[in-house]
Amino acid sequence: MVQHLPRSLRSDARDNRDRILEAARALFAAEGLAVPMREVARRAGVGPATLYRHFPAKEALVTEAFADQVRACRVIVDEGLREQDPWDGIRLVIERICELHARDRGLTTAFIAAYPHAADFAANRDHALKAIAELARRAKAAGRLRPDFVVDDMVLVLMANDGIHAASPAARVAASRRFAALVIQALQATPTPAPLPPAARLAPMAGSRAR
Repeated sequence: MVQHLPRSLRSDARDNRDRILEAARALFAAEGLAVPMREVARRAGVGPATLYRHFPAKEALVTEAFADQVRACRVIVDEGLREQDPWDGIRLVIERICELHARDRGLTTAFIAAYPHAADFAANRDHALKAIAELARRAKAAGRLRPDFVVDDMVLVLMANDGIHAASPAARVAASRRFAALVIQALQATPTPAPLPPAARLAPMAGSRAR
């Protein structure tokens, strides 16, 4: 029995870690990064001590919880760079990045500002911004992107997209798609009006009064 104990403990530890990550992903996606660590532990069905044993700091938990989304961001910008028409690349990046961030409410905060020194976030953030800068350079040269666009404008787009409050996760994604379409039209060197995606039901802001 003594020989089998360490293996059993390792298995339990893996199960606990998986439950913690599953709970963190669900909570961060629905509520953002303000969720307390104790709430993550409660949702995972483990004690706070177990959570902190696996993730001593919230930064470590956030980094691991969003690892797949961060990799997805990199795939999206790389796909945009491969587009023959740089304007198509810009559109692809805006549409898909906005939707990805709309599906996970904590991702924008984590990716842009919350943990600027987290290695995974920093490397992928730098890669994404450099790729967008290159796409913008090509699109301007082709006369498709307005000449006063700067990379920080993409950060503004993500921050505005993160501010969407909708009645449901599906409505939030739908609203994000409409917002991305508006942004794309605004960034064209020669704006060409086009039909927008359907409007979504938005939720009232906290503290606002129903009319």
